[in-house]
Amino acid sequence: MSVSFDNSKPIYLQLMDHFFQKISNGSIRPGQKLPSVRETAVEVGVNPNTVQRTYAEMERKGIVEARRGQGSFVTENEALIKELRAEISEQYVTTFIEYMLNNGFTEAQIIEQVKAALNKSNG
Repeated sequence: MSVSFDNSKPIYLQLMDHFFQKISNGSIRPGQKLPSVRETAVEVGVNPNTVQRTYAEMERKGIVEARRGQGSFVTENEALIKELRAEISEQYVTTFIEYMLNNGFTEAQIIEQVKAALNKSNG
């Protein structure tokens, strides 16, 4: 698991975003067991307390379920995962639009840029 951290926001939130992205794109499937806190801490090079905080926050949001003696598992609730995907999408699209508008792009120019980028991505 390769995660690069920056100073713009707390590491536990960046790690949570990393897990949410993997859950959202299907790399980590519903019902799948997450690596232990210790394994994750060693793998990404952070304090286990930071990973524990990440797991606790994901559990608070309902995306991860802790099972006593077994570990942490991704929820099997497809509606919650669908909601997570929608939140991620809204967050990134809103940030992108605000950035573009603040830099003087019109709505039509933004749409044109998105279409051009999609055409490049699709081959």
